[in-house]
Amino acid sequence: MIKLSNVIKLYRLKSGNVKAVDSVNLQIEKGEIFGIIGYSGAGKSTLIRLLNGLEKPTSGSVNVAGRTIERINGRELRKARQEISMIFQHFNLLWSRTVRENIAFPLEIAGVKKNERLKRVDELIKLVGLEGREDAYPSQLSGGQKQRVGIARALANNPKVLLCDEATSALDPQTTDSILELLVDINKRLGLTIVLITHEMHVIRKICHRVAVMENGQIVEHGDVLNVFKNPEQQITKRFVQQVTEPLGTNETVEHLLEQYPSGKVLKLAFVGEAAEQPLITNIIRKFQVNVNILQGKISQTQGGSYGTLFIHIDGDENELVKVLQFIENERVEVEVIAHA
Repeated sequence: MIKLSNVIKLYRLKSGNVKAVDSVNLQIEKGEIFGIIGYSGAGKSTLIRLLNGLEKPTSGSVNVAGRTIERINGRELRKARQEISMIFQHFNLLWSRTVRENIAFPLEIAGVKKNERLKRVDELIKLVGLEGREDAYPSQLSGGQKQRVGIARALANNPKVLLCDEATSALDPQTTDSILELLVDINKRLGLTIVLITHEMHVIRKICHRVAVMENGQIVEHGDVLNVFKNPEQQITKRFVQQVTEPLGTNETVEHLLEQYPSGKVLKLAFVGEAAEQPLITNIIRKFQVNVNILQGKISQTQGGSYGTLFIHIDGDENELVKVLQFIENERVEVEVIAHA
């Protein structure tokens, strides 16, 4: 569905050249939700704008839905953009138009007849859950409702690809979750390919099938979300994963407990899939002569399954501690000795 081959985007400034996208190779499959995550300045916004021709690559090739984007312009590019829709962080609604009129706008531009427009708009209003708000203006809507209008408008021409540019960054956590759930529903119902950029790992964790991590214009790591959570390789990826797998204050808690307990080991356990649902701690207490203290833990759900981390302190005879470590590994739970108290 989407293929980027050796893509470079260079901005020539008076102060020097800036390489916003640096030698990116990427393939996104039809019908998947693909996330691109990075901090500000990583190049992710430029990358997503290359997908619909808002930016042209300095070199390399961008192919979306069978079209080589950098080779088309004019009427053909406008037609391509009907198949590659986009929603934005700040909604970009027409403030003088009602919900219904905002959603109908791209259909008007496409020359769709009035009766067909009205029918399509009614379908979209129902799809995004805006029944009863058809005649409201953007100033009368909440942030979540505005984004639902933006999503409905983006779907008006039955696109093959939906690009999401920090689409939930301006929303509170609860509203963010409702919008993400809507995107998942749309993906399943319509088989739509969704590409979203974000700096929030919660967004990736909740809805994406695969993820690419960007830093300094390059994709430094990519793969299935669950695998990236399980085995983050780059330091930047580890920081993102910690946003959702480790509770706030974990380091401070561990340091405090290392001071509090004069012996034993502090372990970090990582659970993936079914292992996250097994009574590991109960079995350790039953099988071994050790004391177990649960410090902190968290289980996160991804589209590929569960991923959890648990910090525990174990104390007892050294031989028993060795047996516990072996038992944990045999249970297919990753274990890391954080420190010896």
